[in-house]
Amino acid sequence: MNDTVRGPRRRAEKTGCAVEATMSVIGGVWKPVLVFHLLDGRLRFNALCRLTPNATHRMITLQLRELEDDGVINRIVYPEVPPRVEYELTEFGRTLEPVLISLRDWGEAFQAREGIEPLQEV
Repeated sequence: MNDTVRGPRRRAEKTGCAVEATMSVIGGVWKPVLVFHLLDGRLRFNALCRLTPNATHRMITLQLRELEDDGVINRIVYPEVPPRVEYELTEFGRTLEPVLISLRDWGEAFQAREGIEPLQEV
C-alpha cells in the first residue's frame, strides 16, 4: 500500500485553508487519539479499544477506515484463525508526530491552567 491519499474525500472545500484540510483528515475526538497511540508502534484493534475506552468499537472501526483511506495508517491482516489485525502509521502518517506532540503539550498546559486532572496519562 502506498502512502498517498487515494480519494478526493478530504479537502478544504469550505475555506480552501490548509488547516481545514488537516482537520478533515485528523479532526474529531478519536482520530488524533488513535494516531497518537500509534506513534509508539503497531497495535492490534483490541489494544486501540482499550486505549480509547469511551469510544465504541464501531466508531473506532470507522475512524480507522478513514485514516487508512487517507493514507495515514496501514491495516495489516494476518492469515490466521482467528484473524489477527494490526494497525500502524504509514511514513506519511508519521509526519503527524510533531503536530500531535504539540497538541498534547498544549492540552496539558490548558488542563493545568484550568485545574483539570487528566482522565488518563498519554
